[in-house]
Formats: sequence, C-alpha cells, structure tokens
Amino acid sequence: MGRTMTLESDAAYLALRSRDARFDGRLFVGVTSTGIYCRPVCRVRTPKAEHCRFFGSAAGAEHAGFRPCLRCRPEQAPGLSRVDSPQVLAHEAARLLDAAAHRGEALPLTVLAQRLGVTDRHLRRIFQAAHGVAPLDYLHTRRLLLAKQLLTDTRLPVGDVALASGYASPRRLHAALAARYRLSPTALRRTQAAAADGDDALVFHLGYRPPYDVAGVLRFFAQRAIDGLEAVHHGVWLRTLAVGPRAGWLTAALQPERQRVRVTLAPVLAPVAGVVLQRVRQALDLDAEPALIDPVMARLPCPPVPGLRVPNGLDGFETAVRVILGQQVTVAAARTLVRRLVDRYGTPLATPFEALHRTFPDAATIATADPEEIGRLGIVRQRVRALQALAGEVHSGRLLLDASAPLAPTLAALQALPGIGEWSAQLIALRALAWPDAFPASDIGLLNALGHRDVMAARTAAEAWRPWRGYAVMRLWQTLEAPELTDVRDPPRGRLPRTGEAGSGQTLETVP
Repeated sequence: MGRTMTLESDAAYLALRSRDARFDGRLFVGVTSTGIYCRPVCRVRTPKAEHCRFFGSAAGAEHAGFRPCLRCRPEQAPGLSRVDSPQVLAHEAARLLDAAAHRGEALPLTVLAQRLGVTDRHLRRIFQAAHGVAPLDYLHTRRLLLAKQLLTDTRLPVGDVALASGYASPRRLHAALAARYRLSPTALRRTQAAAADGDDALVFHLGYRPPYDVAGVLRFFAQRAIDGLEAVHHGVWLRTLAVGPRAGWLTAALQPERQRVRVTLAPVLAPVAGVVLQRVRQALDLDAEPALIDPVMARLPCPPVPGLRVPNGLDGFETAVRVILGQQVTVAAARTLVRRLVDRYGTPLATPFEALHRTFPDAATIATADPEEIGRLGIVRQRVRALQALAGEVHSGRLLLDASAPLAPTLAALQALPGIGEWSAQLIALRALAWPDAFPASDIGLLNALGHRDVMAARTAAEAWRPWRGYAVMRLWQTLEAPELTDVRDPPRGRLPRTGEAGSGQTLETVP
C-alpha cells in the first residue's frame, strides 16, 4: 500500500536520495508526476518528496497504477529472504508465488493456503495486510515482470515468452502488457536490444543487497568443484545444468561494484530461463538481507564477515546426492565419488568451456541403475541404498527438494529413507531447501570450530543465532579453512577438515 509522507516514509525518502541498495527489493517508489515506479537504486534524478508514494512490493506499486521503470528494471531487484519478518507466513506465501511465476505455473489460492496450513480467508487477509495486494494480484505482477525480462533480454518468440511466464497464449500476454504497462512486446524489445554473448548466449542481471562475501562464496564452490560439471575461473562460476529435457551451461560473474550478478545462459535454456534464474538466485543466496543477518553473526565467537552468504545447489537432487556421498569421508574423497558418478551416469554436453562437458545424472537414471554397478565406483552398499531410495522418491514426485518444499514434512520424509540421519537432513535443508535456520548440531567441523565436542552445548549456544543458524554454520566452517585456500582464481584442491554426525553411526563426514 502506498503511503503519504510520514516519519516512516521520511526514512524511505532518505534511502531513495542516497540510493541505498540495502532497501533494494524491499522498497519501491511510485512517482505521481510520471506514473512510473522505481527501485531505490535507480540512477534517475531523485523526484520531489511530494511526488513519491512508497510501496513494499512491486505488486503494490502496480496495483496503485504505476508502471515499472525501464531503466532500473524492478524485475532485477532481489526477492524476499526465507525468514525475514514477523509476517513469516505472508512472506512465505509471496516466495511460493514468485517461484510459481518463474516456473510459468498457476498456484491457486486454495492450493497455496493448503501448503501453508491455513484457510483461504486467513491467507488472503494476512497477505493483503503484509503486501498491500491480494495473492493473485501479486502472482500476476511477478508473471508480468518475468515476461518483461524475457522480452527485453532474449530473442524468444512471444509465444514462448507467454508460456514461460504462465500465459496461455500470446494474445493474453499482449492484453496483460497493454493493460498494466501500456506497452506491447515489440515496444518492450525496442527499449533495449537483446543482450548476447558469442553464439546468441543470453545475458541477465540479478541484483542483491550489499554487502556480499564474494570471496567466501566463490571459494566454497571452488573447493567442491566437480570436473566436467562446474568450475570457478577468474572470479566467475561456471556450471552445467539440466532442466527437464533441456541441458546447457551458465556462468555467473559477481559484480560487487554494481551490487549485481551477470548471468549468461546457453541459448538452449532460453525457454526455461525463468526457472534457471530462480535457481541461480537460490544458489548464490541473492535474496539474503545482511542488515538482518550480520548483527546476529556478530554474536559468534569468531571475527565477523560482512555480507555472509550460504551457497546452495542449483538442483536439489544433486545437492542431496552430494550430501550422502559426503558421509564419513573427506572433502577430497567425496569429490572423487561424485566425479565418478557424474562420469559414469552423467550426460555428455558440448559447451564453449573446456571445463564443462557433462550434466549431473537425474533421479530416474540413479533410481534405475544397477546397484552393483554403482558400487563398483567405490560407493559402499549403505550409500548406494540411500542414493537409490532418494532417487526413487524424487523421480516419483513424492519428494520435492527446492525452496518451495514444506520444511517439516520434507525433513521427516528424508529421515525416513535409509542412510539419511539428522545431520544429512539438516544439510539438505540448508543447501537444497534454502532454510536459513538449519543447524547440523553434531557436525564435527562445527564442533571443532566451537572448540569442543558437546552437541547439547552447541545447540544451546546456537539459540542466540536464530533465525540464521545456517549462516552461523557457514561462518564457523570458514574458520577451519587453511589460509592458502583463499585465492579463487586457481581453484584449490586441498583437503578440508572432516565433519560428522554423532549418534547415527556416522562419525566422520564432510562439509558437502
């Protein structure tokens, strides 16, 4: 809901004047003299205070009749973090709607309410109070902003853009753009030539709230890079990725001077670009709010790192497999096992990068593979059983492993599988479900960083780090890294301290 100038909006106007990126994605300003709404980081001349109306979401600004700025591009703003306010339920609903929009899917209010465990009426009421619009209006805005991004940044046919953003036909997309933005797809494409690298590669920019621990994130990926699947070179993360039948590559270059990430996708991924961009956001933890997290991290018994992030996986199944293969072995040994699995069951892929040439095997492939053959890769029988049980659940659709999955039922389903204990489930929650309060209390590396082996004492101490205990785990892991493992230009290959899960028969496990 828009606000007239009050003490609260006075602070918002100060953020606008200073172009404070900490408020990006949490504050939008509608300018009554132009009918346009902007991000607080927009580089246009600051409008007069009496012409400003402030909103907590792009949907609120659009519901009030404002159109998105073609310069600062609200679709590039960071989204909502997983736990970010007392209005957790309303924000979780918004995150689920955002994810549905990027998948081009409908998410009826009844289904959304059921997933959140509330009634339709209650959800509609709390959502309206938190975001100033109804849930379906919010979903409509997210769809339109995705369509705008695809039309501006790609050469996808309008029909493909319509389907990718959840519209049943180009005609419906045309009508929605005309009604809300007073623009046609052709006019949008004229505003900015479709960006391209090399052979029509797609280029997107995703914003984040500073500060951002660039070195820490790239170092984490580099230390765990699997040959053929991923690499970190000169500060750029390179990956292969399969989304359904489409397999391609992507690169992500962090640009801290502009508080954004430059993401380049293979052309084959264009029809699923919305899904891929959402996964990149989760993998790089771009929606985190350092202003909320950093003060809590200052309570840790180690020097703080501004802008700490929790690197996630691009694919939930892959992340869970890597957690399982990381049980009871060193990081180097876990990487070897994952590489063997990728070499044997991954699909070859032609890319412009020598370091990238295979995709990670999908759940169907692992579920139906000969267990004896998997065992010949050096994976012990218990791990083979766990891998295939996990793959069967994911392939059947009974188990969803992404940030839209409900936490408690997913953790219960994971721990019901053979070979997955609390340690593994908590790490999967942290890095596949993007749950920021996940806490593997029995992790040996975590306990080493705390200077003791008392699991109950670790749990007690961690109460001071809620609701960001996952970030505390990441920071404590960082304190165990050898000083020589700081240069991400040449990906390190050394060993890291072992970690483990007490009480489950798993005594030495890696940080996956």
